[in-house]
Amino acid sequence: MSTHHLAIDLGAESGRLMLGTLNEGLLSLKEVHRFPTGALRQGDSLHWDMARLFQDTRAGLRKASQLGIPVASISTDSWGVDYLLLRADGSILEPTYHYRDARTAQGVANAHAKISWPEIFAETGLQFMPLNTLYQLAAESPERLEAADRLLLIGDGFNHFLSGRAVAEVTLASTSMVYNPKSRSWSSLLCDRVGIPSRLLPPIVQAGSRLGPIRELLSRESGLARVEVVASCSHDTGAAVAAVPAEGGNWAYLSSGTWSLMGVERPEPVITDTARELNFTNEIGFGNTVRLLKNISGLWLLQECRRSWAAAGETFDYATLVRMAETSPAFVSLIQPADPRFLAPDDMPARIAAYCREIGEPVPATPGAMVRCIFESLALLYRRTREQLELITGTPIHRLHIVGGGSQNALLNQLAANALQVPVIAGPVEATAAGNLLTQAYALDRIPSLEGLREVVRRSFEVRRFEPADAEAWDAAYLRFTAFI
Repeated sequence: MSTHHLAIDLGAESGRLMLGTLNEGLLSLKEVHRFPTGALRQGDSLHWDMARLFQDTRAGLRKASQLGIPVASISTDSWGVDYLLLRADGSILEPTYHYRDARTAQGVANAHAKISWPEIFAETGLQFMPLNTLYQLAAESPERLEAADRLLLIGDGFNHFLSGRAVAEVTLASTSMVYNPKSRSWSSLLCDRVGIPSRLLPPIVQAGSRLGPIRELLSRESGLARVEVVASCSHDTGAAVAAVPAEGGNWAYLSSGTWSLMGVERPEPVITDTARELNFTNEIGFGNTVRLLKNISGLWLLQECRRSWAAAGETFDYATLVRMAETSPAFVSLIQPADPRFLAPDDMPARIAAYCREIGEPVPATPGAMVRCIFESLALLYRRTREQLELITGTPIHRLHIVGGGSQNALLNQLAANALQVPVIAGPVEATAAGNLLTQAYALDRIPSLEGLREVVRRSFEVRRFEPADAEAWDAAYLRFTAFI
């Protein structure tokens, strides 16, 4: 028997509705609707246009209904850390801030004036990033927090929009730095010390929890029958890692997109001095696994370069930029992609050029050279992250699974295999949507377990294997890279 499920997959650049059909242990995907997300700039502030995002979601639901296919369930996944503040009547207390908004610096100062960073890490196991929810909340005015009745992270906010139920799905809650992965609950310590009203925080539910039927108003408006709303893996990386087609042990994953999220799957959180000093994070995965990972800069640098070049009148698609990088000389320029100066938007080529001059690296002379610099530097950063993971866990990593949109980038995949000197298995591209959809199938008793979910992924999607090469050249480049980071 076939079942059909809808995933609302929200990313930093775009969102889409994906239809998944599960039949005889195979999952097939169809994109129903795609829309831009992106940030709104108001003065010096960055926001999300939630009214437009909800409107685009409504349009997607109508398109899904027009397919004439009986949909069993629907769920949303999104990026982490950002949140909606809701009034008692359910309306959104605007603005909904973007994680790259400059206010986060003040939030860090406010929070650390009340509790030290080592205490925060001991409580949450999360890496230090100024964009974390804790720091965003520490930057909020008391008046805004007082006016709010409920806080929902973005994916949970969309599931509330669909079902009317306000809950926090655990994979998304664990990105907030207000969650304790040992007690598996919100941190009362941090709420008390930082001044976060605990009444704002919703009940936590497990990945694969059924929330009830879609709201009657949306059912009538869209033409969809009253399908079941599921809290799947509401964090996009949590969904993507669930869909890593791995078997056995000694593997790491890399969810490759705007961000590169690289880590391993563990049974328990690793909250040690070494993990804190190396800035690793413990997030919850499907089935109460722990995603020990580092959230590092990814294709954001390329996306911002492309945007700056387009503004200057040079428009390149991604395939053209990759071809230009392939024909550019190797190892001319290297950077530290995770340097804080690259977090902010605007004029990324100038930021990279200034960084190169500062550390004594040649400034990339062409767009192709700039892209080559970004890709090689990312690959070397992946190698450093792999070494740190092995140090923290005491377990060697023998292969790397790359999933997500970045897994389509054959050049970057090969550079990663060369840098790490381990095989890279690339795919599926649609890991996030697959993880979302298959967690819904789990909630509806179509899949028994995480291993069963991964078996469906292995059977349903082709992957590509990249073997390592050029070890001597990459060892030399790594020595050069580590000298300035």
